[in-house]
Amino acid sequence: MQSKYQPKQKATLLLDDGTFYYGYAAGNIGTATGEICFNTAMTGYQETFTDPSYFGQIIVMNTCHIGNYGVDEEEYESKGVKIAGLICKKMNTGFSRKRAKHSLVDYLNQNKVISVSDFDTRAVVRHIRHKGTMNCIISSENKSIDQLKTELAKVPSMKGLELSSKVAIQSVQQFGDINAPYKVGLIDFGAKENMIRCLLERQCQVTLIPMTSSIDAILKLNLDGFLLSNGPGDPSAMIQQIKLVKDIVNLSKPVFGICLGHQLLAESQGVATFKMHNGHRGINHPVKNITTNKSEITSQNHGFAVDKKAVDDSNLLEITHLNLNDQTVEGFKLKNKPVFSVQYHPESCPGPLDARYLFDDFVENIKKSKQ
Repeated sequence: MQSKYQPKQKATLLLDDGTFYYGYAAGNIGTATGEICFNTAMTGYQETFTDPSYFGQIIVMNTCHIGNYGVDEEEYESKGVKIAGLICKKMNTGFSRKRAKHSLVDYLNQNKVISVSDFDTRAVVRHIRHKGTMNCIISSENKSIDQLKTELAKVPSMKGLELSSKVAIQSVQQFGDINAPYKVGLIDFGAKENMIRCLLERQCQVTLIPMTSSIDAILKLNLDGFLLSNGPGDPSAMIQQIKLVKDIVNLSKPVFGICLGHQLLAESQGVATFKMHNGHRGINHPVKNITTNKSEITSQNHGFAVDKKAVDDSNLLEITHLNLNDQTVEGFKLKNKPVFSVQYHPESCPGPLDARYLFDDFVENIKKSKQ
């Protein structure tokens, strides 16, 4: 059913540095807080909004029109919307795609997400590109700027904030054929569902493992390799999970880290991470594979990164991928073990398929390890 909602209620966006903008409500009336960030993708909003890595963030979509093709039942990356709020230029209250089941507005309303539209998103993005990522508040409840400032002052900084426990599973789940030749443990810090699909396509049985699991409990599962998932928050705040990743690496079995998993892998090897000025969010980020001397267009969503100098100084790690825009570390491997990771999202959804070969590399490592 297409929504008949027409935005009329005025809305306000207030940033942590005191800058504010006006627009209109684009769905539920209310107030939401979180760290503001922006995504440069022109498509894939459903996968983006259901990506657990966005938990605790209010997202600005750079493209002018959002919602054009509605919501499809098969394009979720998790159960429910994970963003804290949405800011856009124009919200399409209908949809044109035949296989869509709902309008985006109706879907956001069902998930009780506050969304606002008719903002000058170009001005907003230019401002936070210059000033850096910060907390913000959006409201369509006719609150004064002073009221919003009071509420915003209570919002914790993303730096030092552990959020994966808010989105990760609490008990073991299994997917795929029990007789599959490869048994992979997916450590869930906020995993996207397409990671599971990519492994199932490569003859893997997947065991989704809570991030609070002990290494002794994981050993009893008799797994061939491990995938460290994406997720939200500051990796340096996840002390227990850093130790778990170190214990997993010490098993000398194949390990593949993605996004937060990549950062936790670095922290487990004594390499620090840091909060970026803006982060990388979109589906067109160029990355160079140093090993093959080829470049790929990648899907990215992260606000923290691995310290390049610390990797260069490490005797354990070797950089394998670099971001061609800012030379940040996009991938590394351990020199003495079948362990590697990337900062970006090879499972895509949304995004290009350039980096899917990394799942093949991971499975090939498992094959060699089992021989």
